[in-house]
Amino acid sequence: ATYVPPPHSTTKPGFPVPMNTDNPGVRKAARFGVYRYNNSSNDLFLFKESQITKAMVQIVRGLKYMLHVEIRRTVCEKREHSNLDSCHFQKKKSLQQILRCYFEVWITPWLHKASVPTAVCD
Repeated sequence: ATYVPPPHSTTKPGFPVPMNTDNPGVRKAARFGVYRYNNSSNDLFLFKESQITKAMVQIVRGLKYMLHVEIRRTVCEKREHSNLDSCHFQKKKSLQQILRCYFEVWITPWLHKASVPTAVCD
């Protein structure tokens, strides 16, 4: 989608800029991506982000995060609806799984909205 600034706006849409992967906004956006992945996967277990390898942000009527995230299978089962912060990664070799994902997360803070138009994992 192309960005069209509102009339009389002086802000120019930004180009994506690199962000520190430890940035709280980046970490929060990565978690939204993980929620989206967990909601669409058929896995019995929840996945959680283990490492954010690259983060970019673009200012376009909110913040659009472009993230490369490594996610791992946790010991928490989906039906438990656990808080991901309290879910530990699988210790059993046969159950361990690591996926590399690309998430685009769009956050509009003033509307308290977050959407994840793109979530691709392999």
